[in-house]
Amino acid sequence: MKVVQTKLEGVFVIEPTVYEDDRGFFMESFNKRAFNAAVGREVEFVQDNHSKSSMGVLRGLHYQIKNTQGKLVRVTCGSVFDVAVDLRKGSVTYGDWVGFELSAKNKRQLWIPEGFAHGFLTLESNVEFLYKTTDYYSPEYERTILWNDPELKINWPEIDVEYTLSEKDKNGLFFNKSEVFE
Repeated sequence: MKVVQTKLEGVFVIEPTVYEDDRGFFMESFNKRAFNAAVGREVEFVQDNHSKSSMGVLRGLHYQIKNTQGKLVRVTCGSVFDVAVDLRKGSVTYGDWVGFELSAKNKRQLWIPEGFAHGFLTLESNVEFLYKTTDYYSPEYERTILWNDPELKINWPEIDVEYTLSEKDKNGLFFNKSEVFE
């Protein structure tokens, strides 16, 4: 497993070791000991989520103000542009974002610890997106930042279809109006 620190402290791109031959491939998608050593802390996952989306679906930018969630995300079918935004008020990268293509082909994963908003845009049809979380989903504490907030300047990819968003995501708050982490 190769682990790459991004420009946001604590956010890592994880590239698993993949064994391929004429039959297909094998990879260890998660190993608690190796993962905890890679991110430098004990992480306990309590919930796995799985979504399927058509091309152009944009989900996010989501986070929880209580029962905060760290997320280990990956794609098993198709590809996405995956984004993390630093919401830690005292961080030197507060308000900065990183984005990476995650796909079934590249098998990359992204670790997004607590204190970050998360979202993704599907780049193909029939995308299957999986993520492990460190706390349970708590809708009463969920918050959404507007995906195209001009202050964040997220460089979402241009694709051949209009983005499809939920009402919640269309009505996200501007970054400067959102609740952040101290």
